[in-house]
Amino acid sequence: MSSYRFCRTDDIGLLVDALNRCWSPYFPDEPPMTTAAFKRSIRDLQVWCSSCMVAFSGSDPIGVLIGAKRSSGTLIHRIAVHPDHVRQGHGRHLLTSLGSKLAILGPPRMIAEVPETLPAGSGLLSASGYVQETLLTDYVRRSGGENEVREAAGFVIPVTVDDLSANGLLEDDLRPACWERSVETLTARKEDLAGLAVASDERIEAYLLYVDGEIVSLRSFVEDDGARLRQLLARLGPETFRFAKVHPEEISQERLEVLGFQPAGRHLLYAASARSN
Repeated sequence: MSSYRFCRTDDIGLLVDALNRCWSPYFPDEPPMTTAAFKRSIRDLQVWCSSCMVAFSGSDPIGVLIGAKRSSGTLIHRIAVHPDHVRQGHGRHLLTSLGSKLAILGPPRMIAEVPETLPAGSGLLSASGYVQETLLTDYVRRSGGENEVREAAGFVIPVTVDDLSANGLLEDDLRPACWERSVETLTARKEDLAGLAVASDERIEAYLLYVDGEIVSLRSFVEDDGARLRQLLARLGPETFRFAKVHPEEISQERLEVLGFQPAGRHLLYAASARSN
């Protein structure tokens, strides 16, 4: 007989086990979930154990939902059903149960960012009342050569998340961004991130933040056909960098292609409003 329950802060071990049993079979190239990695998701993404659920067959986890919660809404960070138990309604029950809870406690907005390569995930969300809002595009950039440096102007300085915040450049940034590169995540990960900026005597004119082959924030405050951003990107050297889940209102594909980025995949952004069932 199947059963379901929401989790508590002392259920991290259960959630780690459920992810390794239910999520890992679909992503065998990913490292197994660990307690340390799950705790980092709590810090970085604001995963809430009380917004996570596990489905059981007897005492065995057969389904899991991981929810991250902020004042703006709740992210369905991961949802998976063990391959031996698919098409039995477990995934939909997990989603509707969380929606019923959030309809009472809030916030009502629920979102999910689903790889385009996972049509089963899109089907589950659509069947559960979620509507696709937009496409988020993954980009990859390889070094474009030293000519980029000669095109640009200004002084390049190191910059931190705290520096950007002190200058009002994060809090005032109202552009949409995926959950993993939002202001909240950047602030939570600030000790892990490196940064570069182009500065004049008066202000920071452009900046980027990055870590381990991943660009997490990229912005220019000057109309210069991308010259300052090219200057910053050239400082990263020959390493290949990924810029993931870029919202079309965050920075245009045309601008990114000018900067040497190429599309490398897409995610579908789904949204729903929590309701009682």
